[in-house]
Amino acid sequence: MDVMVGFEDNPLMAALHHLMDVTAGGKAACGATCAYVRDCGATASTPADVKELPSKLVFEIDMPGVKPGDVRVQVEDDRSLVVSGERRRCEDGEGEYVSVERRVGKFMREFQLPEDADLDAITALCQDGVLTVTVEKPPPAEPKKPKTIDVKMG
Repeated sequence: MDVMVGFEDNPLMAALHHLMDVTAGGKAACGATCAYVRDCGATASTPADVKELPSKLVFEIDMPGVKPGDVRVQVEDDRSLVVSGERRRCEDGEGEYVSVERRVGKFMREFQLPEDADLDAITALCQDGVLTVTVEKPPPAEPKKPKTIDVKMG
């Protein structure tokens, strides 16, 4: 029996129905609403560490199972570093999943870069499931020393 009988016309209940992946047959449904929620979950669950050193910023973002070709690193006009891509489930065609806990779908993380970040000196390296984006910063300016001016007789 469908647990949603009489609630099909209520948009809130319809969304909850999709969120719970419930159908009359008891099988999981994965419509557009579920895909959106799953994508939001993958975005929210993309952990990142940010280190600031005197000469650079280092962003370390967990991306297990994501191929470098499925990741995009961009700097937008407002000095935002945007890391986006998609995690895909490897389908080998054999067997059925008994449990699915790892997130799949689109992800995006955005970081605001400081004014002194060198936007032309950014590197990205994906190794062992961790994407490391390094943003160089110019060395701090040396404090200006007082300039001595010779006084001449005249």
